[in-house]
Amino acid sequence: MRQCRVGMLLGLLAVTAFAAAPEYRSMGPDIFDPKVSGETLVADALRLAKRKDKKVLLLFGANWCPWCRRLHRALTTGTAVPDRLRKSFVLVFVDANTRNDKNRNAGLIEKYGNPLQFGLPVFVVLDGDGKQLTTRETASLAADTDAKVADNVLAFLHEWAK
Repeated sequence: MRQCRVGMLLGLLAVTAFAAAPEYRSMGPDIFDPKVSGETLVADALRLAKRKDKKVLLLFGANWCPWCRRLHRALTTGTAVPDRLRKSFVLVFVDANTRNDKNRNAGLIEKYGNPLQFGLPVFVVLDGDGKQLTTRETASLAADTDAKVADNVLAFLHEWAK
């Protein structure tokens, strides 16, 4: 019995370790989950946003994208940006990887008017009912320091938090 439990535990650890391996190891941990349906993520976010009277902020990006990773830092570190997100938005990271003939979440990308036409990463803001309010390229939010990037993101969030 004990051997069976140990074997199950080792098997679970092996599966967990394999599943946790980043898609692009040299880039670090995954930001965008390549195994989860974007439709599921958005549906869950819309339910929560409706219940809490918030908007949904979709970030379409890919794990290989350096600017996606820098923008992720602006959204998740410090205090001002994460505080504004918690107060007014439900944030969803949607894997939009099209590299190496991958075309993840193609239906969701099409549903929101192909926001990838603006490059990666790209924001889409939805109201709590799922109505698309805006699509925003993010290249104009880039700056020479992470602090300036955070300021630019915060200005965008303030604009759409109203």
